Amino acid sequence: MSEIVALARLWLGTPYHHRASSCRVGTDCLGLIRGLWRARHGAEPDVLPPYTPGWAERGEAEHLWQALATYLRPVAAPADGQVLLFRLQARALAKHVGIQTQAGRAFIHACPRAGVVEAPLSAPWARRIVARFAFPPVPQELE
Repeated sequence: MSEIVALARLWLGTPYHHRASSCRVGTDCLGLIRGLWRARHGAEPDVLPPYTPGWAERGEAEHLWQALATYLRPVAAPADGQVLLFRLQARALAKHVGIQTQAGRAFIHACPRAGVVEAPLSAPWARRIVARFAFPPVPQELE
């Protein structure tokens, strides 16, 4: 099992709370990724700008996609522990993230009614993946 998957599973059962990022206290989907970053790399690399919880939001700039591409490594081949970026509605911004698990059969994510769960990566979810990212290696001074 990947280190990222093991860390993400520690968050299972954490209640959903928009813009939060505290294991067992409250988080949203991005907060989960932020918490995994802190567990591996220490302080977050940037201050998070305000964002809305709506998955149907439309706009010109894919801010979440751009931020993920800045701090994580875009990858093509699926692997457990990768950050999955989803566009949940056609023509909407890509605004949902999760961690791939179980050889691509499942993923861990935070959703408003259930909190952090490990759910099947069913065909409806899989076809909404627009990008995959890997966490960068841990700097030697943090190992």
